[in-house]
Order: sequence, then structure tokens, then C-alpha cells
Amino acid sequence: MSSESIKNTISLMLITVIAGILLGAVYEITKAPIAKENQRAKEEAYKAVFADADSFEDVKVDSDKVQKELQEKGLDATINEAMKVLDKSGQPMGYVLTVTDHEGYGGDIQFAMGVQSDGTLNGISFLSIGETAGLGMKAKEDSFKKQFEGKQVEQIVYTKNGAKADNEIDALSGATITTNAVTNGVNAGLYYISTLQ
Repeated sequence: MSSESIKNTISLMLITVIAGILLGAVYEITKAPIAKENQRAKEEAYKAVFADADSFEDVKVDSDKVQKELQEKGLDATINEAMKVLDKSGQPMGYVLTVTDHEGYGGDIQFAMGVQSDGTLNGISFLSIGETAGLGMKAKEDSFKKQFEGKQVEQIVYTKNGAKADNEIDALSGATITTNAVTNGVNAGLYYISTLQ
């Protein structure tokens, strides 16, 4: 091996080590602010789906058990977090969940959903969605999200012919995959909450 090759190898190794140290430092510096921002966004979403909430209390999620039950029901979703909603006097009002559905056209769709103690769905608020602009991204519009509000059903289905029953919502035009993913995610959340009561 020539001295030129050794010199180049050492130079590349030093550059790699320095770059790794700098990347590690940047990660450590940005880790806390990113986590804080994610928590703030989640709390805003929880307030959006349960405006009357005074505080939230963790509910332990047995992820493996829940995942198995959801798969048995044909729902490709994950319950990431469950919180009991409390009023000012500490009385339970219902639950908020963070749900991730894995069937979106553009990848995972994550949202918060609120359900009152009597099983009435307060609504949904998106945390992460990357669907097609002008089609699937219309899921973020109030006209779509508000369809879930006030539903007191075990399962929601979508229709392309105009919702007529209490358990129906109108599909997004040209975005059936997104509609299906959001609906299945909501159904996963409704099923999970039914196991808590």
C-alpha cells in the first residue's frame, strides 16, 4: 500500500469520525426541543377532540394484546397512546387516543380521537398525514372530520352514495384509500375504548 493510499484512508476515517461526532451533537441538541414540540402538538390535538377536558391521565396500553385483537378484526392500526379525560373535579369524561393507521395512500396516518364516557365520538384531529394534495389531504378539512363528531356507534362505514345511516360517513371523492384508512383507524379506536369500559 502506498503512502498516498494510507494518507487518503486516514483522511477519510478522520472526516467520518468528525461527521459522526457532529451529527451526534446535533441530535442531542435538538432531541429535547423536538420532543417538546411533538408533545405540544399532541396536547393541542387532544384539546381539539375534547375541548372540555381539564386534565389527562395515562391509561396503560397492552400493545401486543391490542395489536393481536385489532389484526383479528382486520384493522391495520396501532393504538399508540390512551389517556383518560378528567373534568375540573377529577371525574372521568371519556378517553382520548393517539391512533396510527398503516393503510394510507401516502403512508401512515396518525390522529387523535376523543370519545365520551357514553361512547359518543367527539371527533378526530390529525397529527401526521401525507396523502395526495387535493385528494387525500382533504381529510384534514372540517367537512370531512366533522362527519365523525357525535357518532355513537360501534363501527363507522363510508359510502360513496351519501351517508344516510348514523354509522355512515361520506367518502372523500377520489381518495377512497385515505377514507378507508381514517375510518379503519377510528374503528380501531372505538373497539379499543369498548374494551376499557
